Amino acid sequence: MSGFSSEERAAPFSLEYRVFFKNEKGQYISPFHDIPIYADKDVFNMVVEVPRWSNAKMEIATKDPLNPIKQDVKKGKLRYVANVFPYKGYIWNYGAIPQTWEDPGHNDEHTGCCGDNDPIDVCEIGSRVCARGEIIRVKVLGILAMIDEGETDWKVIAINVDDPDAANYNGINDVKRLKPGYLEATVDWFRRYKVPDGKPENQFSFNAEFKDKDFATDIIKSTHDYWRALVTKKTDGKGISCMNTTVSGSPYKCDPDAAKAIVDALPPPCESACTIPADVDKWFHHQKN
Repeated sequence: MSGFSSEERAAPFSLEYRVFFKNEKGQYISPFHDIPIYADKDVFNMVVEVPRWSNAKMEIATKDPLNPIKQDVKKGKLRYVANVFPYKGYIWNYGAIPQTWEDPGHNDEHTGCCGDNDPIDVCEIGSRVCARGEIIRVKVLGILAMIDEGETDWKVIAINVDDPDAANYNGINDVKRLKPGYLEATVDWFRRYKVPDGKPENQFSFNAEFKDKDFATDIIKSTHDYWRALVTKKTDGKGISCMNTTVSGSPYKCDPDAAKAIVDALPPPCESACTIPADVDKWFHHQKN
């Protein structure tokens, strides 16, 4: 076990909903800055934001103090991804590697585009549906270079080290061999998931081919370097909250009491039960180009 835990505030699928994180002492921490990038040698921590098959677009709130998970909001409405036929919601456990940041001030040599201003994204392909706010340990297998509205948005492919089949997966070719069609579906999903919102299809570098484990690890390490520059104030985060409780050399480091005060100061949650809108479950049919 990671020793980290999460705590929900307010009802899921409400504007007030938040998932805060705690360390093994029960003290509030930032999942973005305080959970280590590495769980072990060659094993990364992953913060699960969206369980497989679900639609609510939950993400680490990079601009909020302590960076809780909350549901993305567009034009005042909670965001859900559409079910672009034949996919139901997200087709993997989706989340981020902590202590990474895709720097919007850095033009990526592989994509020709700047970073998307978020921690690096992970698609976990194991058999178990994870819980929102769970911290899992993953083995990196490869990476996809997506370009989302002109921004670099890397997608790491990984598997939970505790998955029963994890020993059989050591690289991207193992995914091709053991889960035929999954990587093609992953590209298709990312290409088309914003089309129902009236957006164009997403683009990819490397002709939408997955790069291998070593390439992926190098990209993750570079985003860790960008994160360190951010949290030590060598880079202007332009609104990102770097409040943390553990990072040595960070001017944003605070004590546990200050972190607790952030959570305690939140307005009381609305008690009304919140439900997912009925139209979230409908199919969206889109002719592939």
